[in-house]
Amino acid sequence: AIDGIDQPLNITEKKIETIACKFLPAIKQAGRIYRHIEAAKGTCRDGAQARRADNFLTEVSMDETDRPQTPIEMLFILAGIAEEGIPVQTIAPKFTGRFNKGVDYIGNVARFAKEFEEDVAVIAFAVRKFGLPERLKLSVHSGSDKFSIYSSMNKAIKKFDAGLHIKTAGATWLEELTGLAMAGEDGLAIAKRIYAKAMMRFDELCAPYAAVIDIDKNYLPSLDIVDRWSGTEFANTLHHDQTCNNY
Repeated sequence: AIDGIDQPLNITEKKIETIACKFLPAIKQAGRIYRHIEAAKGTCRDGAQARRADNFLTEVSMDETDRPQTPIEMLFILAGIAEEGIPVQTIAPKFTGRFNKGVDYIGNVARFAKEFEEDVAVIAFAVRKFGLPERLKLSVHSGSDKFSIYSSMNKAIKKFDAGLHIKTAGATWLEELTGLAMAGEDGLAIAKRIYAKAMMRFDELCAPYAAVIDIDKNYLPSLDIVDRWSGTEFANTLHHDQTCNNY
């Protein structure tokens, strides 16, 4: 049994075989990648004690899979990470629901809260049993603005006295694009050219992010319409203001 999870984990040989077939190759590959980076970064020394390189932090993520990992799967994954000698600092599992960029969580909040708390419980157990770093924490690739689930996350990490890493949407480039549009003239021309080139490669560019975006191409403005926009009109579509009709 794991403290914080209501029911004992029913671990069978068949389940272990299934989980190993699904996750073990990826865990092995993660180990190879870590050792490659460690070799390039070197090691650090405290007096006579050599320790693993601490000039980079390691995260293992599996948040873009087709379904959430179960507590048993999380336990196996963490055991494998420990076996590979990866000093993982954060781990990012898949959660139920959608984490689209720049909007609130879409899904069953109660179900998310249960999955989140179970993952925190498994991590605490794995740190004690497998010798993983004490600072290991859950990482949530949030896409930003997931206000409806922050309270349940806060409750869980306080319950287990755990840390938390929240990854927000990498939208800095949108601010830069807004600046180009507002600058007008050459800057606005560059912004419009970026939009035109992106539209021509719409399916290709969206494919890797299918789990975190919902874009109906029919609602996007045509190239002719965008070409007639002023800098302010272009920028209004990018400003993170959900009260704006053009956002």
